[in-house]
Amino acid sequence: MQQDAQRRAISPMVAGGGSPSDTTASVGSATMAAPTTTDRSSAPWRVAVYPGSFDPPHRGHVDIARRAANLVDELVIAVYATPDKKTFMFSTPERLALWEEAFAEEGITNARVAPFEGLTVQFAREQGAQAIVRGLRAVTDFESEFQQALMNRNLAPEIETIMIVTALNQLFVSSSLIKEIARLGGELNGIVTPGVARAMRAKLGT
Repeated sequence: MQQDAQRRAISPMVAGGGSPSDTTASVGSATMAAPTTTDRSSAPWRVAVYPGSFDPPHRGHVDIARRAANLVDELVIAVYATPDKKTFMFSTPERLALWEEAFAEEGITNARVAPFEGLTVQFAREQGAQAIVRGLRAVTDFESEFQQALMNRNLAPEIETIMIVTALNQLFVSSSLIKEIARLGGELNGIVTPGVARAMRAKLGT
């Protein structure tokens, strides 16, 4: 009889006494929280870092960023701030600003940009990232990217490398080639975003 009384106590709730939209249900004197599909507190926040010098960022970079942003909750564009045997056309603040403008122009809403120095894996750890994104343009890229990915895994085995193949129409694009075209007064439409094109013309006075 005690079991029958317990069944009678909970049966109104089970049979429809509680609304499906209720977030809590009372059983006896205890209150139980019903799970909600909108609660993301227990879901992992996926962060990836996309590093590079980006001098300047071009359509190929933006394409990789957009596709990577679709795979994660937050994408961090990591702009390398320290020159290595070369002179950058754009300063670090300028390259950061060019990326922010590209986000607005291209509608990428879950990405941000930050400067970094030193090891990429150390920066990724500081950002709480689970992955490093790299773009592959051709077979010639693969050997160096493969070697770097293995080294990064040795340094930080908890961080994965995601390699994204460049779109076919951006296969020929590189920052060094773009700067050469701009210096010679060539057309930049379709190769870089409008903001980058304006910045390059202003920088070169063309």
